[in-house]
Amino acid sequence: GDWAAFLTGQMVFGLAWSGVFASAEWATGHTHIAWGWPLVAALLFIAIGPALVAYRCWGIGVQRAGPAVAGFFSNLTPLFAALLSAAFLGEAPSGYHAVAFALIVGGIVVSSRR
Repeated sequence: GDWAAFLTGQMVFGLAWSGVFASAEWATGHTHIAWGWPLVAALLFIAIGPALVAYRCWGIGVQRAGPAVAGFFSNLTPLFAALLSAAFLGEAPSGYHAVAFALIVGGIVVSSRR
């Protein structure tokens, strides 16, 4: 399909809801944004990296591997989030991370047997 149109639709929907919630937060008067080059660089990284490059790579992966294989990997997103938060933020894994990992892997094993 047309990955650019799909991504544009997602971005418009996300920006609309983000705008609603940001407006509500700004209306409370407790928000202050310290604009500077670090913030601008972070916003550009988020706009280009995860928002464009990652979605395009995911689309290519789904086209090459097929939606069934891609579905298995999408289930691993919470696991990767926990591992990356431990690696980059220094957040120690808890017991519930192990339980979640076991449930995710168990679900993938059960669904792959069909």
